[in-house]
Amino acid sequence: MTWNRYPGLICVALIAALPVNDRTARGAELQTQAPAAPPAAASAAVNASPDLTAALSKELGANPEQSAGAAGALFGLAKTRLKPAEFAEIAKAVPGMAALLKAAPSTGGGSGSPLDSIAASSRGLAAAASQFSRLGLSPDLIVKAIPVLTAFVTKSGGANVGNLLASALK
Repeated sequence: MTWNRYPGLICVALIAALPVNDRTARGAELQTQAPAAPPAAASAAVNASPDLTAALSKELGANPEQSAGAAGALFGLAKTRLKPAEFAEIAKAVPGMAALLKAAPSTGGGSGSPLDSIAASSRGLAAAASQFSRLGLSPDLIVKAIPVLTAFVTKSGGANVGNLLASALK
């Protein structure tokens, strides 16, 4: 086969390859520009759980919206690691839990299926570290956030509930 016999085929192959590369580059560009969490979700979480977000803000040196997202990220991790009934106990102890979970940045392309929960659980604290980075927080702050969340849950839900959360976030 000589190249000059099939110039149309070569052109089609080259043209077909271009959109794939462009989409990949554009997808990466959009992913880096995506907001950490919708501002409305973070504001709603701050309003729903002001005491928790204030305590986290103070400890992390973050603004309340970042703190709400950080709490949501760690509670989301706990949710993937606990049985539904166990997480329900924690959720009862935290006002605005649903809003906090919504304030957390996405973990990167999940559709909310049970398989996504398993994947998030297996990534564990690495996924939470990624979420902290998306919030503009250092992943090192996770070790400061966990005791604040655990203390809050222990105070409002009791020692057993606090221990449940602590064990899920190890």
